[in-house]
Amino acid sequence: MRGHFVTEGHEAAILSVSGCADGMGGSKASLSAQLSGAAEVPPKTVAGHGAASLSLDRNSKTLSWEITYTGLTAEARAAHFHGPAAPDANAGVAVPIQISASPMKGSAVLTDAQVADLLAGRYYINIHTAANQAGEIRGQVRADSR
Repeated sequence: MRGHFVTEGHEAAILSVSGCADGMGGSKASLSAQLSGAAEVPPKTVAGHGAASLSLDRNSKTLSWEITYTGLTAEARAAHFHGPAAPDANAGVAVPIQISASPMKGSAVLTDAQVADLLAGRYYINIHTAANQAGEIRGQVRADSR
């Protein structure tokens, strides 16, 4: 496992990282993602969806998040940040997310390489269920424009 993590939080998800003091050039970076079955690779036809809010402290390399989700086919069994990967590709687990009822909240200290991939849009969030073990809803993490 890369980095350290602390999480709290359960159904579909959208991700957004916020708290940027001065855009992407400051010590805080804001990012976001929308989670859906259509974003899975290959796409899934499911009702689940979600949203998440993230903040990256560039000085400490600490990523904090809040992920909300609803409409999954069953309880969330696992959730992770995956990467590095383009939106049309799959990748291994980079940072685990502790499963809980929506919203899932947590944080992790990232490596320099993880920070670079995250800020370059090469990470996605994936929530897995028993019916969709490879992932039911997914969302690519993107920098928020200011």
